[in-house]
Amino acid sequence: MSDDARDRDARNTDALTAQFLATEHWSLLASRSTTQSEVLTRISMLLTLMSAALVSIALVGQATDFAGIFPTFADALLGLVVVVGVLTQVRVTNVSMEDLMYVLAMNRLRAEYVRLAPDVARALSTSWHDDREGVTRTYYFLGRRGQSPVFGSSMMFTFVVNGALVGLFLGVVLATSGVDITAAWIVGVAGAVGYLIVSVWIDMRLYYRFWRAYTPTSPGASRPPSTGE
Repeated sequence: MSDDARDRDARNTDALTAQFLATEHWSLLASRSTTQSEVLTRISMLLTLMSAALVSIALVGQATDFAGIFPTFADALLGLVVVVGVLTQVRVTNVSMEDLMYVLAMNRLRAEYVRLAPDVARALSTSWHDDREGVTRTYYFLGRRGQSPVFGSSMMFTFVVNGALVGLFLGVVLATSGVDITAAWIVGVAGAVGYLIVSVWIDMRLYYRFWRAYTPTSPGASRPPSTGE
């Protein structure tokens, strides 16, 4: 085979590779968008249910003069909201890890783009390295991101909302059981803070455990490439 034929075959192979990579990239973008829309809908449903439950408790409390069936109704309804909140939080946590997977996958694709056409590297705002530093740059390519994206994330939002719900539930259960109101709300506040701390700890443990077990295929210059072993 002549050199011209080999060069032509190489160009055709690169063109097909770029086409396949672009198709996969669009598939990842669509999946990421769908997943994020779904979890935002779940959060909206939780907030709607929580608002409706609080209004229902207030109306039933006024109708029953906060006696009779009111304690059972309030405890059961708040318990249901707490369960839905925990399930929503589980989904939000799962989606955060799925989103990390999408970002890693797209960074890998960009690494292939750079391999096929090295000059495109200077035009990329996001990273083409699938290590932790590369993910950080892709999520926040304007510089050091600090902790503001973490504190402002949907995951932290659900932690705070569910912490408040758990604290409210504990306080209401104790108060409707005849416990002193001050003691009930002290337990409620402690439960809310404890729930928030435990949720953050579990999420951080999941995140760091992932990175300890993960081996990048296109790391940055500061890390050695994976040997596959």
